[in-house]
Amino acid sequence: MENFDALSLVIISLGAFLLPLLAEKINIPSIVLEIAYGILVGPVLGIVKISEFISGLAIFGFMLLMFLSGFEIELDTFREKGLKTLSVPLSIYVLTVATSFYLIITLDYPLFLALVLCTTSVDIVITVLRSDDTIKTNYGQTLFMSALIADIFTLIGVTVFASLQHSEGFSLSNLNVILYFLIVILILRIIRRIAWWNPQLFSRMFDGSDPEEMGIRSSIALMLTLVGVAVLFDIEYILGAFLAGTLFAFIFPNRGSLENSLKGFSYGFLIPIFFINIGLNYDIEVFKNTEFYVEVISLLGIALVVKVIPSFLLIFTKIKLRQLFAGGFLLAARFSLIIAMAEIGVELDLISKSLEQQIILLAVLTATISPIFYNCLLYTSPSPRDS
Repeated sequence: MENFDALSLVIISLGAFLLPLLAEKINIPSIVLEIAYGILVGPVLGIVKISEFISGLAIFGFMLLMFLSGFEIELDTFREKGLKTLSVPLSIYVLTVATSFYLIITLDYPLFLALVLCTTSVDIVITVLRSDDTIKTNYGQTLFMSALIADIFTLIGVTVFASLQHSEGFSLSNLNVILYFLIVILILRIIRRIAWWNPQLFSRMFDGSDPEEMGIRSSIALMLTLVGVAVLFDIEYILGAFLAGTLFAFIFPNRGSLENSLKGFSYGFLIPIFFINIGLNYDIEVFKNTEFYVEVISLLGIALVVKVIPSFLLIFTKIKLRQLFAGGFLLAARFSLIIAMAEIGVELDLISKSLEQQIILLAVLTATISPIFYNCLLYTSPSPRDS
């Protein structure tokens, strides 16, 4: 390993260890500090250099982030709740898409941005809702399902959009997306059949005392398999990682200590490297341009409107007005997925590098202020548990 890679790894490792402690003290998401730390040690001070080694670790960390995000998608929950229960979350998403496309087209932004703004950070939403047990109420469940639906459908939408851009319009190559999903379904059926007929084969995966860590090995193998197949079919790899997590959660709803082991392995080191690497690649020259700040504030306004207006449909769940606005602001929280989509947009020449920088800053802002607005709006309102 080259010397600068070794030094960079030491500095990044120190950041990954210390930043969560600092974030806990000042009560802001650690991922915000990780991006800021990357900007500081990279573009500002120049003591950490961008390298293929660090970038490789960051990509693997992002795959794990998408894989673990897929864990939150419990397909059985959709089936159990039924279409009637999902009608409000689905309606919120449809209105979100309509509002986003209307604003983006009217204000002459790149069309791809309309899809990007439809995302919601499931991690932030579920963390906030769990903090005071709101997740156990109808109100909390509606917000949670709205966030899940937003991420699932937007990720699929971006995949289809990217596929159309690759082929410069509709062609037979676009059938790759359909074929890929058919392969995923086939893999699902094969694994479920094996698990059904040979349960003892899989019991070792969830044995926390297994020295071979077969659970971690099998989950990583599934993730890399679906990522590899996605790349072969010219589909964005983040979809493969996300679907792998969703499939794993669907086949094995009771994951025991395996999920904790995976999260410890991922969030403990590799995922922080992904966020620090975002900072390392940030173009700090944009901060010298006053127009950049105006554009970010404008984008923030659009991002909030895109989520808050559709949240008015929450009125059908018979909640208070303050809870309605609070839910809208919480659903406006975005982070990892919107950053990934911005990167895809730049790679496909769908958005400019400058707009990507704005989106990254937008993600940091919404991840920070959305939970604050949510708590402030609910502080003087009746508890959502009463709803």
